[in-house]
Amino acid sequence: MLNKEIELCCKKLKLSQNLAHQAQLVVGGSHQEYLYKLLSAELKHREEVRKNKLLSSAGFYSPKTFEGFRFDEITLPGEVTPEYLKELKFLETKTNVVMYGNVGTGKTFLSTALGVEACKRGIPTKFFRTAALVNKLSEAKKMGTLSSLMKQIGKAEIIICDEWGYVPLDRTGAQLLFEIISECYERKTLIINTNIEFSRWVNIFYDEQMTGALLDRILHHCHLLLFPGPSNRMRESSII
Repeated sequence: MLNKEIELCCKKLKLSQNLAHQAQLVVGGSHQEYLYKLLSAELKHREEVRKNKLLSSAGFYSPKTFEGFRFDEITLPGEVTPEYLKELKFLETKTNVVMYGNVGTGKTFLSTALGVEACKRGIPTKFFRTAALVNKLSEAKKMGTLSSLMKQIGKAEIIICDEWGYVPLDRTGAQLLFEIISECYERKTLIINTNIEFSRWVNIFYDEQMTGALLDRILHHCHLLLFPGPSNRMRESSII
């Protein structure tokens, strides 16, 4: 058997040990068929590894799928259907998605499910609680690593900002968040979850001009999803 020799060759060629493992399992009727099956198995393995890395690095607090989500409890714009969302069609036009409604109505659930589906399709995604993102940006600016962090975030094709507006921002934080939004404009898709109506966003950013410019960029290409129901967490609570 040449198992050790094959593993050594894979190491020298900087190929995965999975290839050496698959070499023992793949069967082909000819040399070409064997090689094709072996290489196909390696490509499939690499794709699975990449998807798992995307899921791991996305930052989801609790990964979700569409299973169990009730689309009949939210209000979708006329051109948007559950299938449109599940197929991530909004990515084709770099259209943003704003989810507006009370706390606990499923905004985080749906946005996470969209992000997880994107990762499964090999699409880089980042999920942030907005206050945590701003803190990370502010800390990076103090440490002189802001450029590096912005490049890292910029690799994502979808950026999800959860709990948008729950915590008021200082001027520096607002400016840094505005910079992220500006970088995404017509280049990436933003998903924003909020319980603050647009007219009150100025209370978050404390600057009418910046707030106006921010809304202009977010809403130019955007789907607004409304979550009008009561809190699911309160509804499912065992406390009477």
